[in-house]
Amino acid sequence: MNYILWSVVALLSYALVAPLVSLATNEIPSEVVLVTTNGMLVVAGVLVILVSDTAPTTYLADDAAPYMYAAGAFLAIAILAYYRALEAGPVSVVTPIFGTFLVLSSVVGIVALGESLSVRKGLGIVLAGVAIWLVST
Repeated sequence: MNYILWSVVALLSYALVAPLVSLATNEIPSEVVLVTTNGMLVVAGVLVILVSDTAPTTYLADDAAPYMYAAGAFLAIAILAYYRALEAGPVSVVTPIFGTFLVLSSVVGIVALGESLSVRKGLGIVLAGVAIWLVST
């Protein structure tokens, strides 16, 4: 499978996360929903490692490991805050604000990682930012 197909699978799956979390947090505290849903993610990840016969411990001290640990810390903060926001506010406002990470991640990729910036890509980033702003206000 190529990265475009994986991206579409991720998009379609993740599009249902916020509405389902919002429904769950009507009755269940966001912390419980977070631990349950992300616990399921951890189990799935472990199963993928087992099936792929990867030895994860060999990577824990890799030169790139600090990036992995930092990503984990930021992911934890983001998902904790996201679930709390979905518990407190409407999906139609929370999700577009959260979705701004797509624009910011693209900018970081261009600025910090040296990825190419074309006029078309730049316009797409600007329009995505405008779309998120329009939907969330």
